[in-house]
Amino acid sequence: MSDLKTKPTDASVEDFLNAVEHPVKRADSFILLELMKEVSGENPVMWGTSIIGFGDYHYKYASGREGDWFKVGFSPRKRSLTVYLRTGAKKEEELLSKLGKHRTGVGCLYINKRADVDIDVLKEIIQKSLTQNSE
Repeated sequence: MSDLKTKPTDASVEDFLNAVEHPVKRADSFILLELMKEVSGENPVMWGTSIIGFGDYHYKYASGREGDWFKVGFSPRKRSLTVYLRTGAKKEEELLSKLGKHRTGVGCLYINKRADVDIDVLKEIIQKSLTQNSE
């Protein structure tokens, strides 16, 4: 069984975000940073070279695979802001219908820019993810 390559680092979150080339994506990233700090009550930590995580937890699957991961996080990817949710975005269909323009993946929510979504709905989605078990 292989170890996860994405692990917490001592890299500066602010330096990472200040290096985001696109000015709107950089500004939106700082808004998301503050929102996640507020909602999670956790300090941000760089996970690998491109993900900002908040909090952490240990998981163990029935298969025996286990590891450590952040509770919620995000990454300012080239195409969109990727929000990582512990329980996966699709479990929040009612809230997602109110969010605004977005896409979802297995455990991710993709947002092109902050102005596309209702920030209060996003906050509620993040809060729910923090309080639910991942299964």
